[in-house]
Amino acid sequence: MSSWSVLRRPAFRLLIAGRAVDAFGNAFAPIALAFAVLDLTGSARDLGLVVGARTLLNVLFLLFGGVLADRLPKNLLMVGSNVAAALTQVAVAALVLTGTATIPLLIMLSAVNGAVAAVAMPASAALVPRTVAEPDRQQANAINRLSVTSAAIIGAPLAGVVVAALGPGWGIAVDAGTFVLSALCFALIRLPSQERPPARESVFTELRTGWSEFRSHTWLWVVVAGACVMNMAWSGGTHVLAPALADVTIGRRAWGLVLAAQTAGMIVGGLVAMRLRIRRFLRYGVIALIAMAAPLIVLGLHPQVLPLAAAAFAAGVALEQFAVGWETTMQEHIPPDRLARVYSYDMVGSFVAVPIGEMAVGPIADRFGLQPTLLGAAGVLLVAVFAMLSSSDIRTLRHRLPRTDPEHMEESLS
Repeated sequence: MSSWSVLRRPAFRLLIAGRAVDAFGNAFAPIALAFAVLDLTGSARDLGLVVGARTLLNVLFLLFGGVLADRLPKNLLMVGSNVAAALTQVAVAALVLTGTATIPLLIMLSAVNGAVAAVAMPASAALVPRTVAEPDRQQANAINRLSVTSAAIIGAPLAGVVVAALGPGWGIAVDAGTFVLSALCFALIRLPSQERPPARESVFTELRTGWSEFRSHTWLWVVVAGACVMNMAWSGGTHVLAPALADVTIGRRAWGLVLAAQTAGMIVGGLVAMRLRIRRFLRYGVIALIAMAAPLIVLGLHPQVLPLAAAAFAAGVALEQFAVGWETTMQEHIPPDRLARVYSYDMVGSFVAVPIGEMAVGPIADRFGLQPTLLGAAGVLLVAVFAMLSSSDIRTLRHRLPRTDPEHMEESLS
């Protein structure tokens, strides 16, 4: 049966449609917000405070989102989160378009946006295995990510054009509109009755249960610890330093094209990952992360459009090898009734240092320069990847290969 047969599931189609629309709008958000702040003050430090505030509140609310996602209908949580996120982006767009934006206001709205997004993130991740049969999970994870990256590859260059031609405010307005459309998609998802479990223990008891599950898997917490350091370096380099450097070297429109090259690589990576049959999928995915350092190295040495686009493309391919392997591994080895909480611990651990990277990298660059700081970030990223590979649990964990015989391909979702 075709790898695309999972698209016959209505709930899965609506899920990936909603996430794709989100991704299209979110391709506008980092470009538009970065240049809105740079137009306002020209300071990489201020940009780090704005994007860092969003990440900080996102991390703080993730655990709460994981508990809610294991208790309540996941699609409805995603509807509420998207509506709230739309309102915050409408406010940001209005401030930028009317020339009344200030750094404190942008920090506040970014923080609120991060908090409401946190409610939906564990639910969104844990919803995929509930919309497809078990043998289809690897393909479903790959298609899910393909839909997101395909939308992003359309959105990123368009965002560069819109921001360059019309201004950052209109780019943020596009993001607000897409949140509304994705909320409609999530509202139409219909899930089996098991998706609505009764309320159980207290929030803190459920958090302890999720923590016990999380720390019982060495491969899980080692990867999350490595991702914590890696994401700190990556986000500071690509979300703060890269736009500031691009603004004075290759230009805003070219930076949008570089981001598009990365998402193109993610599409290719997703197509490859969909068909992989590797017993040690997690080890393979972690090794692939080495390529994530390439864009930071090119930026730090000699930022030119073609080499940078090639490096970003390679990083995109690598990211999808890891992402599909990681999500499939978690869905295979974590009990479904604890999956959203474990996802929330994964997300908190992976993202907790991101605001540190985003806020600290500006002052570091002021002291040492943009390009040396980018090379330092690449070095930190590589150290984190090799630290993950030092764990025997990651190197030896076995993946259950998808069954391809016809009698198993129509396995029940229940």
